[in-house]
Amino acid sequence: MNTNVDMEKVKAYADEAFHSGYACSETVIDTFRKSLELDIPDEAIAMSSGFPWGLGGGGCICGALAGATMCIGYLYGRTEKGDPKINRCFELSKKMHDSFREKNGATCCRALTHGYDNDDPERKCKCAGIVDNTMEDLMAIVLEEESK
Repeated sequence: MNTNVDMEKVKAYADEAFHSGYACSETVIDTFRKSLELDIPDEAIAMSSGFPWGLGGGGCICGALAGATMCIGYLYGRTEKGDPKINRCFELSKKMHDSFREKNGATCCRALTHGYDNDDPERKCKCAGIVDNTMEDLMAIVLEEESK
């Protein structure tokens, strides 16, 4: 894992990915794997494709936050039933959630994008900022955890 991360490059990559066709959750996962040089398969991006617009348009959890939580799970989640390492994953996921809510005022897509149509360029601009902030928080959480 690359831990020598330039956040300006991370955000530039995220902006390019987001404005080139990936949605919020897909952008977060792709940027995460690229920035940390992780061997996360393309299927992980595909697994997140239902998250945008609050779970496919339902307006619930922001896709960027859902994607970030998937990234935390990739590094710190469990693959064996009953593995207690899930507790650290929960702690880091809550930290991500709480930081996201503090910065954005909400975690639900419908609240974050209230007043915008899905295809509104202003919504895309707002969501790009949310993706950038999410990447900053995600990288800070992971890099802090990896420095322990």
